[in-house]
Amino acid sequence: MQVHLIDGTYELFRYHFALPSHVTAGGQEVAATRGVIGSMLSMIDDGATHIAIATDSVIESWRNDLYEGYKTGEGVPAELYSQFPLVEEGLVLAGFTVWPMIEYEADDALGAGAIMAAADARVERVFVCTPDKDLAQCVSGDGRIVQFDRRKRVLSDEAGVIEKFGVKPESIPDYLALVGDAADGFPGLKGWGAKSAATVLAKYVHLENIPHAPGQWEVTVRGAPKLAATLVENFEDALLFRRIATIDTVGPDVGSVDDLAWTGPQPGFQAFCERIDAAGLVR
Repeated sequence: MQVHLIDGTYELFRYHFALPSHVTAGGQEVAATRGVIGSMLSMIDDGATHIAIATDSVIESWRNDLYEGYKTGEGVPAELYSQFPLVEEGLVLAGFTVWPMIEYEADDALGAGAIMAAADARVERVFVCTPDKDLAQCVSGDGRIVQFDRRKRVLSDEAGVIEKFGVKPESIPDYLALVGDAADGFPGLKGWGAKSAATVLAKYVHLENIPHAPGQWEVTVRGAPKLAATLVENFEDALLFRRIATIDTVGPDVGSVDDLAWTGPQPGFQAFCERIDAAGLVR
């Protein structure tokens, strides 16, 4: 058995900006919703059997309580935001399991779902379908949990994560703490870049293991004295950013693998498709 876990929020953004607008007679923009549902049904056509789609019912999460600058729903186009509940409704009626997150984020549900599915002996491989670099931390060394970018068709196992970031999956939160993540709204530490963070963390794995004195570093990094001083002076910020970048794999309720089996369209799916001018989805 293979399990596919989908970043529904990413998919909704992806199709919103990729497809031409389609507004129903009632004035509802629906192009992205139609695109996401059609894409999920195409996975069934391709042989997928167990699928869950994680969504951000609201953009804000527990991370906003930790850091004021963390991402919010500000700036999300109204015609896109209005489709958040619509796509959840349509996916459920299409027979899919949906994890709509409020306190947590879709990323947390994907991580929790990956751990849950990988613990089931029947599952051969879990595909975490998102390009989000945060989820690289969930990739497992035994190859059972991998990350898959559906748009680029790129599959990343542990070796792929190391090739891309220069560190193992377990160091991804530490890496993001140092370099920052503009998409999520936290800056990282001044002076630290991808190369320096990768070089140091490839050796020391976690922030706490990095010696305070650059003379003790067993790696060669340009500007090491300044980087070390910055880390020491801003260590509490680094720990905060790492906490923000760490996927919560415990909090979200993701049920069991059996809950992820596609059931086929539910009563009301045809009526929903008529509402969004998508008769082709019924076929």
